[in-house]
Amino acid sequence: MLTITAELRDQIIAHARADHPDEACGVVAGPAGTDRPERFVPMLNAARSPTFYEFDSEELLRLYNEMDARDEDPVVIYHSHTATEAHPSRTDISLAMEPFAHYVLVSTAESGNGEGPVPFRSFRIVDGEVTEEEVAVVDAYPEAEAEATPGR
Repeated sequence: MLTITAELRDQIIAHARADHPDEACGVVAGPAGTDRPERFVPMLNAARSPTFYEFDSEELLRLYNEMDARDEDPVVIYHSHTATEAHPSRTDISLAMEPFAHYVLVSTAESGNGEGPVPFRSFRIVDGEVTEEEVAVVDAYPEAEAEATPGR
């Protein structure tokens, strides 16, 4: 299950709306070894495409170096679909390389960059296997919640 604050969920949705009609993408980093997304990092879709996203390689390298320095992991990797449902495509599945990350997809197909519903779904993608998981949206994380990620 992905537990995420309403503020982070809203930031991901706002980024998807702002970048529509192109796909938006980014990361939510969290303390290493936890399953707690904390730091919103919107990224540039280097492909600038309505049907595909690609992290800019220099920006991604900077982010991973920064996360290493801050002792963080990519807890959430997100992107938007602009014309289809919020479900991983074959390309999304083939590019998923973080086995402990939550892959969040939102769809702006119905609302575009305006008001309206934006489905928000989370998946685990490990070795090409996709599993949808429940999303719990909370106002804030309990102070004691720094649970370890299984398998770390």
